[in-house]
Order: sequence, then C-alpha cells, then structure tokens
Amino acid sequence: MSLIEGLIVFPLVLTVIITFVEFGYAVFQWSQTGKAVAVGARLAAVSTPVAPGYATLDDDYVSSSTLLAGEPVPAATVSTSCAIASRGAGETYSICNSDALRFIRGSDGVCNPNYGTGVAGMCDLNPRIEGKNVIVTYTRAGLGYVGRVSGPVPTVTVQTRDIPFYFFFVGALFGLNRIDMPVSPVTVTGEDMASCANPATTATSFSTPCP
Repeated sequence: MSLIEGLIVFPLVLTVIITFVEFGYAVFQWSQTGKAVAVGARLAAVSTPVAPGYATLDDDYVSSSTLLAGEPVPAATVSTSCAIASRGAGETYSICNSDALRFIRGSDGVCNPNYGTGVAGMCDLNPRIEGKNVIVTYTRAGLGYVGRVSGPVPTVTVQTRDIPFYFFFVGALFGLNRIDMPVSPVTVTGEDMASCANPATTATSFSTPCP
C-alpha cells in the first residue's frame, strides 16, 4: 500500500519541484536582463550616440532664423531609434553604429562577469544579450538650449527584444523555450555623450565626438 501511495504522490511532488525550479530561474533571468538594461542605459547616456539619426535631433531649430542662442529648445518631441539589424518590412529603426553599440553591450568588448576594474556592460551581466537584441532610442524632450555646442540634451531609452526565457525541463518537453521576456525599457537623461576622454565638441561633430 505504501508503495502504491508513493507511486501516486511522487510524480505530483516532482512536478511541484520542477515548477518551482523553472519559475525561479525564469524570474532570475528576467531580473538579470532588467539589471543589464539599466546598466546599458547608463552607459548609453554617457557614451557616443549609436543612432545615426542623433545628429538630426536639432535640425528643426538650428536652421531657424528666429531662434537665438540661449533660448529654450522648441517643445516639439523628436526621437530617433536604432537596432543593430533590421527585421524586415515594417520596422522603422535605423541601423546602429556597431562599434558604439559594442561599448554599451560590453564596454571592453568581451562578455565576462569578471570584468575586473573595467566598466560592466550589458552582456557582462547577461551573456545572452547580443547586439541584435538591443534597441536604443534618443528623444529630445525640451532639455538644453538653442546654441548648445553638443546639441540638445536627450533622454536615452534602452530596451531588449527577442530574448527568450530558457527552461531546464519544460522547454525540452513542451517546446517552451521560445517564450520571449517582456520588454522592460529603461530611460535616463543623456550627459556628455562621448566614450572618449577628450571628445570633440563642435556643432558639426557632437554626434561622433571621439577622434
């Protein structure tokens, strides 16, 4: 009788244990990715812009003959987004500068949690984050002033896409390894926008300030 009861209970107990393991690991992956995105947003806010359209954020007022240096930036919201590669028809993202994006993804160019005295990048916290998984958006939302040498002060948003959860057991058994993590964008205010120590700060080179 005890053997029969054990045979009935054991699969149920095993199912509960597997469920807790898989759910716990999924939450860990989501948290790990969220932290990586926050680190990426912080790096993006202080490094060379990766979106080629960044230099156009002030086009509507640089050419204006009515706005004088020192006046507030026009209230219109202007943004530009980029990804490392296009997914095809319907996608409006431009193609990111791969070298600049590599700095954000892993500041030393290597995905390694033991980054020593360097600066942690996104893939140092989650090595499953590749360049193709990252979208960076720069938005001009009224910060800065007309005539600012380095252009408008943007808000920078970093988010991930197409990163599936990894499951130990149920993924292989039920094909659940294609469930993508929810998008959790992080937005911070841009600062010097240069990855180098002595960036060029002319009106024509602020979008690519490192020699």
